[in-house]
Amino acid sequence: MAYIQTGQHAPGIIELLQYKPSSGQALSALAQTLLLGSSGLSSGERELIAAYVSRLNECTFCCQSHAAAARVHLHENTDLVDEVLLHAETRGLSKKMQCLLQLAAKIQKGGKSVQASDIEHARQAGASDEDIHDTVLIAAAFCMFNRYVDGLGTSPAPAEAYPAMGQKMSEGYV
Repeated sequence: MAYIQTGQHAPGIIELLQYKPSSGQALSALAQTLLLGSSGLSSGERELIAAYVSRLNECTFCCQSHAAAARVHLHENTDLVDEVLLHAETRGLSKKMQCLLQLAAKIQKGGKSVQASDIEHARQAGASDEDIHDTVLIAAAFCMFNRYVDGLGTSPAPAEAYPAMGQKMSEGYV
């Protein structure tokens, strides 16, 4: 149950999206665009960025649900999600994704943490300007989503609920 009376009985952001449909639809559309819309990054890579930023923000619901969605999208690389989230291990990722996660971590700390050299480093590792843009926007948006979820005191889901949630999220957010 959230800190406010929502009349809803759902975990995490789901409770809040149902509570106020007008903002819920807008936030769902944003997630759809960021995570499943057109991008040079795969949906699995974008979900991994969302889960990683959520882990840095200690938002259990968002970290676990987006990690589950990343696992669905990444199929054979599901262990990689755990390595990144549990051990901050990125050696199994491409150099480009390593740089993009480093960039996402800087955004999580604050936008002014990013330097021109961080952008150049990502470019040298193969990231396009669109990849960089999408990474920054996903990281910034998930800082907002995480603060929304935790700032209103929502409850995480039971651990066994996340795989099915990830499957549903991988199919769409709207």
